[in-house]
Amino acid sequence: FAALVVHSLLLLAASPKGPRTYRRRVWRGLRQQWKLLGVFEIDQKHEFYALTYMMKEGLSAAVQNTIDNPIPVSSPPQECPRNFAEEATFGWMETFAGPVFASLRRSLGMGEREYQRSLSAEGYYLQFISNSKSKADFFLTNDKRFFLKTQNRREIRFLLSNLKNYMAHLEKYPHSLLVKFLGEKYFIVMQSVFYPDERIVARYDIKGCEVSRWTNPAPEGSQVIVVLKDLNFEGQYITLGQQRPWLLSQVRIDTAFLRALNVLDYSLLLAHQPLHQDEQHNSLSFATLIMRTKKSVNASPLREFQAQNRRLLPNFKNPLHVIDGPEQRYFVGIIDIFTVYGLKKRLEHLWKRLWHRGQTFSTVSPPLYCQRLCQWVEDHTK
Repeated sequence: FAALVVHSLLLLAASPKGPRTYRRRVWRGLRQQWKLLGVFEIDQKHEFYALTYMMKEGLSAAVQNTIDNPIPVSSPPQECPRNFAEEATFGWMETFAGPVFASLRRSLGMGEREYQRSLSAEGYYLQFISNSKSKADFFLTNDKRFFLKTQNRREIRFLLSNLKNYMAHLEKYPHSLLVKFLGEKYFIVMQSVFYPDERIVARYDIKGCEVSRWTNPAPEGSQVIVVLKDLNFEGQYITLGQQRPWLLSQVRIDTAFLRALNVLDYSLLLAHQPLHQDEQHNSLSFATLIMRTKKSVNASPLREFQAQNRRLLPNFKNPLHVIDGPEQRYFVGIIDIFTVYGLKKRLEHLWKRLWHRGQTFSTVSPPLYCQRLCQWVEDHTK
């Protein structure tokens, strides 16, 4: 980044004009280069350009359909069983349960045109330069607000078969940490937990175990976004103060839901960035408290507010996945919720018990996995 700044300053000094518009243009270019650190654009030369182009076209048409045919507020789609089985074709792309996902977006306060603009903007989709070992392809919209991740047929079947339970859980606990799936068809669209990411210092993928849970940090100056793991976090704490009880409670609620679905191997995504001094003071201002209360309560009675484990959401983008502590802003979400504890995973568990005696590993029964992740959060927060 320093090299980019110096280069820009040299350009400014060499400019015979030196007008304000020129400085603005250079600053915009600098911000664009900073935005692309750790990612690269999927342009016409990229192997995934054709795929992402078709994604854009299909998603734009699918969302346009919900714009042209809005869902009635009086009749939530999740109350009608046939909406969960609805299929629609838009060009090359087929969608499932479109009205249900549109209803979820509306419950998050997300307008369909806003969603469409983000998914089908002129700018290219982005791809991570990451240390992830996932076999899935995943992309970011150009504004980094949404992830698009490919899924196999089994995972999609699992999501669709549990979609009613998933929607009921999010309706019961609106401030759930579970990542929000906003649409799917062999790929799913989800909110990015780490949005906006410009000031994020470190990212972690937490599973609450030891085996294979260390990764080497990126060398200084590297373009690769390294997502660190459990053992990298040892000796650190998520310092939340008064927000800690809420986080512990919501993690217990969300993992209990996943345990009931008989799934394991999900991750707690975590990132942090320092709060600026004005952000620390602004969060306590009367005007900010009014805005946060309006965003959080949504006209719900106090008893319902408490029963749903709601919290005072921050006045910030992506508020459902952002929690402010006294000095740090944390990004928190639970992802990868498709791995069922079937025969294959049971055999893997037996093999790992023999191979990793005395160590904790990720392939364990859903009740133990749930308990262990909750314990990790309790041990690493204050």
